[in-house]
Amino acid sequence: MPSSVQLFRDQKYHELKRQCIQQRRLFEDPEFPASDESLYYQKAPRGKVEWKRPKDLCQDPYLFVNGISSHDLHQGSLGNCWFVAACSCLALRKTLWQQVIPDFQEQEWDPKTPEKYAGIFRFRFWCFGIWTEVVIDDLLPTIDGTLIYCHSNVENEFWSALLEKAYAKLAGSYEALDGGSAADAIVDFTGAVAESIDLVQGKYSETISEQMKLFEDLLKVHKRGGLISCFIAVSNEVEAKTGLVPGHAYSVTAIRKLHLGERLTFSFKAEKLFMVRLRNPWGNREWSGAWSDNSEEWKKVSNAERKSLGLTVENDGEFWMTFEDWCKNFTDVDICRIVNTSYFSIHKTWETKMMHGAWAKNSEPLLNRCGGCFDNVETFLQNPQYIFDVKKAEDKVLVSLQQEDRRRSKKVGKGDNIIIGFEIFKVEDNRSYRLHKLTVQERVATSPYINTRNVFLKKILKQGRYILIPTTYLPDLPLPVLAAPSRKCFMYHFRTPEGVLRDGLGHLQESPDGLLAFLCAQDVFAG
Repeated sequence: MPSSVQLFRDQKYHELKRQCIQQRRLFEDPEFPASDESLYYQKAPRGKVEWKRPKDLCQDPYLFVNGISSHDLHQGSLGNCWFVAACSCLALRKTLWQQVIPDFQEQEWDPKTPEKYAGIFRFRFWCFGIWTEVVIDDLLPTIDGTLIYCHSNVENEFWSALLEKAYAKLAGSYEALDGGSAADAIVDFTGAVAESIDLVQGKYSETISEQMKLFEDLLKVHKRGGLISCFIAVSNEVEAKTGLVPGHAYSVTAIRKLHLGERLTFSFKAEKLFMVRLRNPWGNREWSGAWSDNSEEWKKVSNAERKSLGLTVENDGEFWMTFEDWCKNFTDVDICRIVNTSYFSIHKTWETKMMHGAWAKNSEPLLNRCGGCFDNVETFLQNPQYIFDVKKAEDKVLVSLQQEDRRRSKKVGKGDNIIIGFEIFKVEDNRSYRLHKLTVQERVATSPYINTRNVFLKKILKQGRYILIPTTYLPDLPLPVLAAPSRKCFMYHFRTPEGVLRDGLGHLQESPDGLLAFLCAQDVFAG
């Protein structure tokens, strides 16, 4: 569980619950009331909405029925397949969902002690680097007695509907969840490091060697507890007969190498298939090509193998397909790595450091921290700067740059992300102050510049000192920023490296030649 948690709207769950029980009333959340304002800011649901508690929708309501499963979820009428796909991924990892739904047994309805039910629940999300607890009541929007948004396929199970409500409260309304990235939701659920890969641009459907590298990477991530989702762009010409839905997010629920055995007359290479299992958040409409639920290909697989794969011939939204077909039909994949920081793990251990900062605009160049990308030669080095050391001869570094979530600003037309990215420079080993002029420093890495909430870069760097410079693409666009690099830790028994990432840097008065260096840089770049 997180060591420290901030309270959203300063609402204290235990205190509020105790008050409700003492006063024999059910909690009604003043911060996210059962009103139109919580539902939408522009587009109202079709039909008369009534807010009802689970106890009014069924007998014996529960948070969980027979545990938690990726099969529990159905999307509803909101365009948030990305969120539901992320929930399906979350349901696969007990240790992760227990962070999001803390003390779930204490929150569960108990028919033996109805007096302890207060209609109040709590969930936790990783918001901009800080675990944040969101308290809600259990009044849910319905039309004609049916939940209109995310719900379980079991009538009396409500964890998904309540989780969605908490996330909607964080975003400002249910409508604010219309459209988004599964990677963003997974990061909010886990604090993972998210990497997005464009399968079309990378030509993974054409280059078999790259396809196999990607499969092995996804397999490793999945085995080590990471979460994966994928997407088909609306512009992609997916044939309707495949059963796949353009503009739709899917969760990856399993990745396997399938051995077909000696019954095949194929070549040796054909005896091993690379397979991926997906789930459609709609809870139906599945892939209808090779290796779909009812396809002839499954006759080549023993009953024992089918059982181990969890194959079910049902229209439940979950299906298998070959990795080759997956690369041909899907356009994007989001890989969310759970960074392993345990020194006792058998897998590679990483040291993580996190820094908060801001692109703060100031008319005084020495104080301005909003200089734009590298193309803005006169102002680029005015951006925030962070320093870190690579202490081995060669080491892999993961850097995730995140901008503050702007979803709450959707209702005033300011919910779009801005274009961000970052540069990494190799600098002098004894550098302790900000860069004001580029001379001997080597530009070693440039992230993609894109208008997503998270920007990711994986890079192998040689031993030495480096400066990370996060930027907006255009100058003078003030915005908070979170730079979260994580790197593999070399371990000498109980020793752990210090200062893998540390703030640079700060104040120019600490550098005797800082002002001069800046003025020189101005003169050089101006010419």
